[in-house]
Amino acid sequence: MALRTALSKVARPAAVSLGRRTLASTAVLEGGVVPSYILNAPPTDISTLSSGMRVASETVDGSHTTTVGVWIDAGSRYETETDSGAAHFLEHMTFKGTDKRTQQQLEVEIENMGGHLNAYTSREQTVYFAKVFKKDVNRAVEILSNILLKSKLDPGAIERERDVILREMEEVNKQQEELILDHLHATAFQGTGLGRTILGSEENIRTLKREDLVNYIQTHYTAPRMVVAGAGAINHSELCEIAGEHFGDLPVAPSGGPVTMDPAVFTGSDIRIKYDSHRTAHIALAFKGESWTSKYAFPLMLMQTILGGWDRSSGAGRNVASKMCQEIAEAEVAHSISTFNTCYKDTGLFGVYAVAEDNKLDDLMWYITSNLVRLVHKTSDEEVERAKTQLKAAMLMGLDGNAQVAEDIGRQLLTYGRRMTPAEIFSRIDAITTDDVKATAGRVINDQDHALAAVGGIHELPDYNWIRRRSYWLRY
Repeated sequence: MALRTALSKVARPAAVSLGRRTLASTAVLEGGVVPSYILNAPPTDISTLSSGMRVASETVDGSHTTTVGVWIDAGSRYETETDSGAAHFLEHMTFKGTDKRTQQQLEVEIENMGGHLNAYTSREQTVYFAKVFKKDVNRAVEILSNILLKSKLDPGAIERERDVILREMEEVNKQQEELILDHLHATAFQGTGLGRTILGSEENIRTLKREDLVNYIQTHYTAPRMVVAGAGAINHSELCEIAGEHFGDLPVAPSGGPVTMDPAVFTGSDIRIKYDSHRTAHIALAFKGESWTSKYAFPLMLMQTILGGWDRSSGAGRNVASKMCQEIAEAEVAHSISTFNTCYKDTGLFGVYAVAEDNKLDDLMWYITSNLVRLVHKTSDEEVERAKTQLKAAMLMGLDGNAQVAEDIGRQLLTYGRRMTPAEIFSRIDAITTDDVKATAGRVINDQDHALAAVGGIHELPDYNWIRRRSYWLRY
């Protein structure tokens, strides 16, 4: 395979660009004043190697550990019906041995370093990362390149892994929230890549061959679609040199020509799986959202925060800020409710997930639809300002640790092509007005088709047209 050329024989690609993503020292930005501790956040260094691979890092003074990983612009969305599940299958196989390490040797080496090696697959990205001491960054990147580019993909190990993935599928299907969201994608994006599950179909898991995995690597593991990201005790220049050394033989273009993804077509529809023996129902109601780069992305984040979430076991009880959660708690029509806003490259899903008793679904859906449409007409300035503060706090808490920072860097470079600084994010949040939120709600919710997935005791769940009719208010 072309990817198997010896790394030692390839010259290190030079870094052709190196710049610091930082912000002017002024504390006054559009929309409000940014605190000094945000302006003084560590900068993100970004370089592009001659192969097109990007290297990005954030040095954290005083840190003694590093998270370093490879973020790949490839996930289940890029698969077809015939190779669906290949990205996730490959994630399993990369840890089963390489040309220079057996599975046991790989595990022992990581444990002797005191490190942690892991991976995950999503619909649009595949990620492999390691957490190590700062002295072991070189070894960690070498291990990552070795498992990614020179995995054995032994046919015997592939056969054994099928049962492991099938058991994983059984466990995932026992988690109702995971199952509901898979059903939601299947009905909202039916007939497209986003509608398929990450694990793939059971038939594909049983029939995928080594050739399918090799073809997936040759098609998607190219330098321009990969980002090496690190955070913690790390030197950017050294990381560029290490990445160039160990990923130097990555192809610049896929073997079969340019890779394209099928467009995400949202279909207003629902899927209902009824179990009369169940006393509870799990419901996900969603509207077509927006992409990562849409101008409506940040207002949608505020809408998600305004609607919020609630669980009857929480200490807040009925004393929550969200009007939707407050009404649902007072009426006692749900066990829990949460709002989600999922973004993809060209689309998204915005909606509500709820768990409730089977005989309270009619009232529950009335409260949910009423509060969704209320955002279009009656969002208050107080709600927006509170949501801004909550969103900023959530953003900062989401960067509390090297692993979270590395994840943020890798994801943003794949989705935005750059990394937005915390100061820029604060500025974008502050610039949103109440009218912006209302306009976004009008675009996404008002008189729009929805997708719904429901499982359990759903005999009282209103039909599609009932919910569709309540996606708008008649106002004279």
